[in-house]
Amino acid sequence: MTEQAGTRAAHWNAVYGRLDDTQVSWYEPDPTSSLAMLDTAGVDPGMSVIDVGAGASRLADALLARGFGDVTALDVSDDGLAHTRARLGAAAAERVAWVVADLLGWVPQRRYQVWHDRAVFHFLTDPADQARYRDLLHAALRPDARVIIATFADDGPRSCSGLPTARYSPTQLGAVLGSSFDVIATRREHHRTPAGAIQPFTWLAAHHHAIRPAPVTVDDASGTGQRYRGHL
Repeated sequence: MTEQAGTRAAHWNAVYGRLDDTQVSWYEPDPTSSLAMLDTAGVDPGMSVIDVGAGASRLADALLARGFGDVTALDVSDDGLAHTRARLGAAAAERVAWVVADLLGWVPQRRYQVWHDRAVFHFLTDPADQARYRDLLHAALRPDARVIIATFADDGPRSCSGLPTARYSPTQLGAVLGSSFDVIATRREHHRTPAGAIQPFTWLAAHHHAIRPAPVTVDDASGTGQRYRGHL
């Protein structure tokens, strides 16, 4: 692990060390938006899924409950992943592949059909890191894969857990991913943190080198989705 990756690991381990996993700002009892976007993108239990920045997220729990049999959880913080392993219990945890790695230094050993990222990409404020992220998408995904990414919206917070963040509208997020990804749907979410703050998120589902399905809009109860009349 590089010095920079070690610093990131120490930072997030410290966050999980001082807060219960239900107290971190990104905590949600159910991964409602994640599951909605996976459904909209046509993801089914027979597909392989990697959740980057998984930490203590409840997504692995939900995927296993839905019958997914090929789930990988990646995070730079083993302390974060430990919360999920403990919550699942030994038997269920064995059904998940656990990867402790800094995403930007990670070398994929296989290709996946689904990439899920809730709130990792928006921490990459350096264009070089964003380019590395795009390279990882190409290296880790099958040509017909689905990509689900959530970032702070363009009117969202400028920082999180002491780190600066980038903010994106649906159009901006689609553009930064590049022409190799066809946008399927977007969603605006108003996430309420455990402390009661409201954080606007932009969600995007895309197809990687795929046929171009008709764009759709997915709304939650507290926000409005954005409709595309074409593909980026």
